[in-house]
Amino acid sequence: MGLTTGRRRIVAVVSAAVMVAVTAITAYRVLAPAEVSTTARGEYPAAADREAGVVGRLPVAPLIVDGRLRVYAAQRQVYADGPVDARHRGTPYWSFRRWPAEVSGVVADGTTVVSHWSDGKLVALDARTGQVAWQVDGPVPAEGWTARRTGAGAVWSPAGLFHAGDSPALVVSGPERLAAFAFDDGRQLWSTEVDGRCRTDVGTTSTGWFAVVDRCGGPVVVEFRDVRTGTPVDRWQPPGAAAEWRVTPVGCVTEGVRCGGLRVTGPGDDGGRGWLLVAGGPVAAAALDPTGAELNGEWVVRAAGGVVTGRSARDGEEIWRRADLGPVRIVATQTGRVHLITETNALITVDPATGAERSRFVLNVGADGVGWAPGAAYASGGYLALERLRRPPAPDADDQRYFLTSEPLVLAAT
Repeated sequence: MGLTTGRRRIVAVVSAAVMVAVTAITAYRVLAPAEVSTTARGEYPAAADREAGVVGRLPVAPLIVDGRLRVYAAQRQVYADGPVDARHRGTPYWSFRRWPAEVSGVVADGTTVVSHWSDGKLVALDARTGQVAWQVDGPVPAEGWTARRTGAGAVWSPAGLFHAGDSPALVVSGPERLAAFAFDDGRQLWSTEVDGRCRTDVGTTSTGWFAVVDRCGGPVVVEFRDVRTGTPVDRWQPPGAAAEWRVTPVGCVTEGVRCGGLRVTGPGDDGGRGWLLVAGGPVAAAALDPTGAELNGEWVVRAAGGVVTGRSARDGEEIWRRADLGPVRIVATQTGRVHLITETNALITVDPATGAERSRFVLNVGADGVGWAPGAAYASGGYLALERLRRPPAPDADDQRYFLTSEPLVLAAT
């Protein structure tokens, strides 16, 4: 009997050890850092030639890449679908996941899609295949995933992630480090330590600079650096600025990217002072002073009081005027297009140089109607994506109350 009891104890100990080992292996497999890359298997989608009008609705915010794909971000995933003019989100064309890191932001240039992660990792994917093109350690961001359900904050206005367009550089900003990397192969171009507690990123400029508001111990200035070398170009203080002032970039390709100008405002200002960014430094541009004036190339377009005007950015001369559009406001711009929305959610797209109408249609999808408020917007490649919010908008409410439906984004060709 004693022998039997001993055997039972041995079996129990062995069984417990096996269970512990199995549990440990399972926990490691679930919790261990991991990357899962699912590359494309089908053919690369063809470029779309879509007539102006509503394309469809989406549950998440897209980046338009190469005129062929829509790229999206989730908390731990970057993925794509196509073609770009598909009515609904489709099965992923490719997907890239990481664990336990979170997506901080995503940018794209040409056929390269770069994601920035909460552990500082920068991962570049070839949009045509979904294969990893390069991977490097960048500055650790202040936060990981902060976007709402649509992911718009991660792809339309990614904090601390700025590409420089014609100069193939990617500037990455964190609370302790600022660095730039080559977009094509990820090599580090330069790096410097910073104090993010007293600096506010502005973005890259059309002159090839990176701008930041510097409040670190001295007079508040806008610091400009060359994006290719990191060399300080200028430390500029707007003349006559109030004791407390802030800077808003204008004329950007996307938020904070290749911006052509700045607007400087002080407490209580109804408007501010506009400045064009040129090779010699900021130049005053009175046409950019009013709030709501948008810079598009050489033109400043403003909608106010039921009138839309186009002026020369250089000298402020009025070039055209439209008083026939009714109450409208500018929701987005892209090269050669200014997108206006009416009180009944019709989209009117005009040429910034002439005011000529390029397209006009109601942003209605299916039976959704137009009883919604416009939210965040993004325009690129001839397309416009716009969040639709419940009325009245409640930014502090949960996503179910905040967004119109489970597919709150409307996508339109303009």
